[in-house]
Amino acid sequence: MPFRLFSAALPVLISLLFSPVAVAKQPELTLANVYQKGMPLDGYWVSEKLDGVRAYWTGERFLSRGGHEYRAPGWFTRGFPARPLDGELWMGRGRFAELSGAVRQVVPDDNDWRRIRFMVFDLPDKEATFDQRLARLRVLIQEVESPYMALVDQQRASTHEKLMQRLDKIVDGGAEGLMLKLGSSHYRSGRSDDLLKVKQYQDAEAVVVHHLPGKGKYEGLMGSLLVELDDGRRFRIGTGFSDSERASPPRPGTTITFKYYGLTASGLSRFASFLRIRNDEPAR
Repeated sequence: MPFRLFSAALPVLISLLFSPVAVAKQPELTLANVYQKGMPLDGYWVSEKLDGVRAYWTGERFLSRGGHEYRAPGWFTRGFPARPLDGELWMGRGRFAELSGAVRQVVPDDNDWRRIRFMVFDLPDKEATFDQRLARLRVLIQEVESPYMALVDQQRASTHEKLMQRLDKIVDGGAEGLMLKLGSSHYRSGRSDDLLKVKQYQDAEAVVVHHLPGKGKYEGLMGSLLVELDDGRRFRIGTGFSDSERASPPRPGTTITFKYYGLTASGLSRFASFLRIRNDEPAR
């Protein structure tokens, strides 16, 4: 190829090599509503809510919620079933930032991926109930015998009191919370009460608008973030940050996750506190 033509094509080649692999259609994932006291628990399964990265195994590769590929090493997925599986890439409790940095890399690091597991919690099959899908998953994953794939432990839910006791115990151990899945439900995309998250707090996402300067002990650092919700409403978040995060806060335009405890009379989040940057899409 003449040098002039190669030079012209080089930016395109680099773009193809180092940009995330988009698919024509994002995976149609089941999404959770929030559990409230008084909701019936009959027929539900309960499991730990993992602080990992949602990953959809197509049978050939991992896709993010946005439809981009997580580039796992070939040895990691060797022997995985040639059928779709829904789950999370997980490194352990309290290690989301480390995990996110590892799975978003364009070139996967073998040392990082050896500490990651694909935790499977559902089998995308619209004809079968979750009870039936769970039974199939137990057989399927046992047959795979991969050290990098495991089934999320599911136990039958009973009463609200026992659910809260389990929630307190698991949170004390460093977990985020619990998940409830209705055994009679079919796999469908979108939010519904078929899947419920159980946490000591609520969480949501917002986009950083700009930084507000700190005062007193935070003088010279970021004091709070002005953030915007999907509906255009704005408010400040000034707690939950480490000193290093205040020194290098999330840039404007970044999507963050924050936790809160109910809503104010005006409908805004009460006691909003920074939780993490939502950076679960593969690097560009």
